[in-house]
Amino acid sequence: MQLRFKTTLSSREYATEQAWRDASLERCPLHPDGGCSFARHGTYGRVDPPGTRIPRWYCPEGHCTFSLLADCFASRLPGSLRDLEQVVGEVERAPSLEAAANDLRTDDIALPGALRWTRRRVQGVHAALRIVLTLFPECCCGCSPTITALRQCLGVEWVLPRVREMAAVHLGMLPAPVGFASPRLTANHGGPHQHDQGPDPPPGIR
Repeated sequence: MQLRFKTTLSSREYATEQAWRDASLERCPLHPDGGCSFARHGTYGRVDPPGTRIPRWYCPEGHCTFSLLADCFASRLPGSLRDLEQVVGEVERAPSLEAAANDLRTDDIALPGALRWTRRRVQGVHAALRIVLTLFPECCCGCSPTITALRQCLGVEWVLPRVREMAAVHLGMLPAPVGFASPRLTANHGGPHQHDQGPDPPPGIR
């Protein structure tokens, strides 16, 4: 389960400063009054920026892992929220999704693959923005759920970090890559799909 790591660091600052070493989760989210064996459980890596690690904890009694995702990062996608916002903004300005995908993916990838890559990001962001407009109608009355419209409405340069901050207590229901809700639900628990517990962390790795 992902939780918010509140920080103003950019993704590159986070990686350079190894900010995951300073992250803390004092109580088990499942047992806030104690009584479980909640403990730090190493880290896992992200592709970009190189060397980035995400800290995690494990509750054996709850059979659940928890990771603290810094505000700069997109959830369940590589890259930062700013990277993601640039993609969605480009699509909103383009004459078509196909045109945007062709411009955004200049590497050696066929158009169908570029479309899937682009569509996944746009759909996730727009779904999250629609929920945020419902949660905070007083802030964005009459605004359409787009990056372009919300930049003007909120008066900010970067919408997605601001949205994550606004909806901090609702991130569990806000879809990835802005919020932390998984697209999959477990049949056994009826809740968000948990991280794989994974192997024990190597000695010396926090």
